[in-house]
Amino acid sequence: MNKRTLNHLLFLMIAIIICFVSCNRKNYRTSPNIIIGKASWYGPQFHGGSTSSKEIFDMYDMTAAHKTLPFGTYVMVTNLNNGKSVKVKINDRGPFIKGRILDLSYAAAKILDMVEPGVVPVRIEIINNVSRDFEREKFAVQVGSFVLRKNAVLLKSRLNKEYKNVYISKFRTPQRIYYRVRLSFHSKIKAFNTAKVLQKQGFDVFIVEAPD
Repeated sequence: MNKRTLNHLLFLMIAIIICFVSCNRKNYRTSPNIIIGKASWYGPQFHGGSTSSKEIFDMYDMTAAHKTLPFGTYVMVTNLNNGKSVKVKINDRGPFIKGRILDLSYAAAKILDMVEPGVVPVRIEIINNVSRDFEREKFAVQVGSFVLRKNAVLLKSRLNKEYKNVYISKFRTPQRIYYRVRLSFHSKIKAFNTAKVLQKQGFDVFIVEAPD
């Protein structure tokens, strides 16, 4: 085999490999409702002050600041480091630090387990026209929210050892399903008392009225 033939075969093999890789490459489609970036949080120093939407900032509410999203927009925020998710309402402007796309309230940051690191990579999904699954109970204590069902099942199994009213609520959006682990109650005081016990056990929880 002469040098010209060898070079021709080598060129042909390279062309075949390139074609094979190109034909088998996955096409990942992006959506205008999905934003990927870094999120931070804010709390005590702004608690009780006025937000850009003229609402009073409550660090214990599930809210967030974004530079351009309309006030009143709900978004599902997922911490990409641990898969934990939380739904928040945009009611403020910010963050005003380069490289960050969202500023979460202290309460929302606690749910995402991002208070200590301060800044984490997140996936933000804008949830417009979301179908709601209404539950029969009046109140619920949410203990966790996940993008992976197996994580929700593990938490539910752990809670089942102590509580009989644990369930997984599916929250559907146009992009995916979020699995929220909750305890159902017909009395707000019972929900409140259980929430306090769970907090002492190390869980970051909050009470949901008229669960959605």
